[in-house]
Amino acid sequence: MTDFRLTTQHTEGDLALAHVSGELDIATAPHLRAQALALIEQGHRHLILDLGAVTFCDSTGFSALVGIYRCAKTSGGTLTLAAVPDRLERLLDLTGLSTLLPAHPTAAHALVAHSSSQDTATA
Repeated sequence: MTDFRLTTQHTEGDLALAHVSGELDIATAPHLRAQALALIEQGHRHLILDLGAVTFCDSTGFSALVGIYRCAKTSGGTLTLAAVPDRLERLLDLTGLSTLLPAHPTAAHALVAHSSSQDTATA
């Protein structure tokens, strides 16, 4: 298996922040999907994936992100991306998925945006 790691950095209520590193390809995408879906199944329906350390993403890795988005949405949650590498960001823009998957420059920005959206939703 190629280099891949998903590390949960923060969980609070229905939110989880996970740091993804390495390659997202045919060998690792199923692991990304399984680990992210496990977080959703544990009740963390709002998921932030920090992709700053992702070194490569092929179509299988991209499809895994779409699948995670769909599962989060089905659970009444969201998938937010942080520190998206340039090549992946361009692919999100080209496919129109950037409108469905909000991206923030850093995980800290994504956490603030999530907190602000939750404050607005409860107001």
